[in-house]
Amino acid sequence: MLVNGAKFITSAAVPAQFIKSEKPIIAVVGKSNVGKSSFINALANQNKLAKTSNTPGRTRLINYFDFGEFIIADLPGYGYAKVSKEEKERWGKVMDKFFADKANVDYVFSLLDIRHPPTADDLTMINYLHKTAYSYVFIATKADKISKMQVGNRVKEIAAVFKVTTDKITAFSAETKQGKKEIEDKLDIIIPAIKQQKASE
Repeated sequence: MLVNGAKFITSAAVPAQFIKSEKPIIAVVGKSNVGKSSFINALANQNKLAKTSNTPGRTRLINYFDFGEFIIADLPGYGYAKVSKEEKERWGKVMDKFFADKANVDYVFSLLDIRHPPTADDLTMINYLHKTAYSYVFIATKADKISKMQVGNRVKEIAAVFKVTTDKITAFSAETKQGKKEIEDKLDIIIPAIKQQKASE
């Protein structure tokens, strides 16, 4: 699924601002500085659709982007230590309300930094998705930062941690576009399936 003309829609700071749409909504989740904005820009074939930052924890809103056939909801990064306890709790409550209503999201892209083992926050996120019965795939970002052999080993390690098969994990690089075609192919399957499900509800 090639994407052209993706555009920013709006930002949401509170549940009343969450978007409801007939289009499939895919949430992009991951720890702070995992490369969510770079991933979104690469998928959109644009450089500045989602604002990137070298400062972790900068994104404190849910940012929505229209990708034509679907909508991406870019969620605030989790696990940033320098954010205050009160701010973490506020984000947590917003995220709980976001995932509590299936009208807010249809599918999840869970981003992990391929260079490091999954964190406790990553495990908490996936356990939550399991509990709430959301479908998801893993995107292992920054694959250009390690060797091809390391990429293969890391994918196997991630699969072992989360007890999934390796085909559920796509090694991805925003710099080299490694894995982009595989993600587009997944979207060719995911989006029609969600649309069919929505039509039958």
